[in-house]
Amino acid sequence: MTEISSTDLTEQPTAVVRATVRTDELRPFFDGVFGKVVAAVQSAGARVVGPPFAMYHGMPTETIDVEAGFPVAGPFADGGGVTASVLPGGPAVQAMHIGPYEGLSETYREMTEWMRSKGLTPGESMWEVYLSDPEAESDPASWRTQVFCPTR
Repeated sequence: MTEISSTDLTEQPTAVVRATVRTDELRPFFDGVFGKVVAAVQSAGARVVGPPFAMYHGMPTETIDVEAGFPVAGPFADGGGVTASVLPGGPAVQAMHIGPYEGLSETYREMTEWMRSKGLTPGESMWEVYLSDPEAESDPASWRTQVFCPTR
């Protein structure tokens, strides 16, 4: 069972690349985006202040509207295909997923059931914060991904 709880988030400025991506092409999208965002942030004189994330807008189908990037401190001006955005503040539900990314759908299912049992309505977006670096941690069973779903 996944540990799930309510939280109140503070809005966080971010630098991202936003695209509509086929769900089976998410991994290559992420592989190409994170380095691009870091380079753009450094070039703009801002700095990365947290781990990478991916925010999903709407329900996934064969494609998904996704923005991927990093939280930033300092002003960030759009450039090089990277734009300023925010992780929203306000009430949300959070869960810690431990294991390979392929198991995230189970964590989302548990979160949805938990919200329903508490009378909470999910917002239009959700995001994952990647706390583990798969290149540094070769065992997917140990990967940690924090999942957030704003509520209304």
